[in-house]
Amino acid sequence: MGATVVQLTESKKQIQHTHRVFEDQKNAFRNNPAPSLTERQENLKRLKRALLTNQDRLLEAIDRDFSCRSRDESLIAEVMPSIQGINYTLKNLKDWMKPSKRHVSVLFQPASNRVHYQPKGVVGVIVPWNYPLYLAVGPLVASLAAGNRTMIKMSEYTPHASALLKEIIEASFPEELVSVITGEADVAADFSSRPFDHLLFTGSTSVGKMVMRAAAENLTPVTLELGGKSPAIVSPDIPMEDAAQRIAFGKAFNAGQTCVAPDYVLCPADRTQAFVDEFRTRFAEMYPSLRDNDDFTAIINERQYDRLQGYIEDARAKGAEIIEINPARENLKDGTRKIPLTLILKTTADMKVMQDEIFGPLLPVVSYGSMDEAIHYINDRPRPLALYYFGYDKTQQQHVVDNTHSGGMCINDSLMHVAQDDLPFGGIGDSGMGHYHGEEGFLTFSHHRAIFSKQKCNSGKLVYAPHGTAAHKMVYKFFIR
Repeated sequence: MGATVVQLTESKKQIQHTHRVFEDQKNAFRNNPAPSLTERQENLKRLKRALLTNQDRLLEAIDRDFSCRSRDESLIAEVMPSIQGINYTLKNLKDWMKPSKRHVSVLFQPASNRVHYQPKGVVGVIVPWNYPLYLAVGPLVASLAAGNRTMIKMSEYTPHASALLKEIIEASFPEELVSVITGEADVAADFSSRPFDHLLFTGSTSVGKMVMRAAAENLTPVTLELGGKSPAIVSPDIPMEDAAQRIAFGKAFNAGQTCVAPDYVLCPADRTQAFVDEFRTRFAEMYPSLRDNDDFTAIINERQYDRLQGYIEDARAKGAEIIEINPARENLKDGTRKIPLTLILKTTADMKVMQDEIFGPLLPVVSYGSMDEAIHYINDRPRPLALYYFGYDKTQQQHVVDNTHSGGMCINDSLMHVAQDDLPFGGIGDSGMGHYHGEEGFLTFSHHRAIFSKQKCNSGKLVYAPHGTAAHKMVYKFFIR
């Protein structure tokens, strides 16, 4: 009872703090509604210096939150894309900020049309637990580049990384420019109800709906980066070694706790056993052992661990074939939250593993007869965040591109489209809405202000009242045809 009261008191303080910071940022934006290129560049450089200075501390904090998080995975997926994203933005920001000239019809000449990219104001960012650094820094880079103030709500499931990032940001930026908010789910719910000028949420589809519902009360525009079940199609003719190795990389990375991880594999029926055999070999090459192998990441917490074990048992009880890939045959159920990469065959639609986003090292393998059958299987389900196709025939590649929808796509690779600085990242349908990364991030957090401008000469008076003059008739005859 006492702990509950303390938590409620702390949550109340966090919510009050959130409200105060929000008002401070709104006032600060009013006082400086158009930060210069130099100001924005300096903010980005300041962020970069802070990340580089505290790199080792951040890696250690993330490792503590996961109980075992591969240092190299954190470097590859958290630190490196954060730094590269800043570098790319610094290189291109001057061009992005330039007003865009637009066409003016002869009817309105002499005049000019242009689009100015203005800061929106105060941006809210809600961060999930799976990549606590990158999914906070990526939106922050775009928001600062666009000239906004930013509030970041970190996940309660990564307390060490969240506390450290809060400390780093507080030491690097004034609170009225960037602020990190911590706290439990009630703090996050209140955060999403603030009347931000833009709100970006990364997380599950179910929570995304609640965030959008809260934002709608304030007519706050939202970018939702959700998840879903991202398929990987193995073509009938690709060398199985190539497909299995690249899918294994994408699924094993962060132990499958990635929103764009391959969620299930569509494999030709006559190649399913070959896929299983090759996948087992390629996974064992990357991870010859699991228990004490720092390269293989653990599941974030007991709740997620139990959920994944429940998926396995549900599938087993409903007749699935469970293939556990544990190269050293280690006992992982005593004192560790690691789960071996587990292939699941003979799946049925009523299995939880085929209904929910997996977000862990479980990989169903679904057999198909023809490529069109595989495409229909995908299109019969909610649109995924990512789609992966493995096959070298370019005609078949284009057929899959033209006949499917997904937030993003890789051909003959997995995950890597997310790391491309000059590609937008975002979902479609159940997997989200809106984009960021690179220039799309700058545009997402900018208001595209249309400006029509004319000087002394006024051709518009040709259509002023009284109507029915010869000038009017001439205008109508020329422009309505």
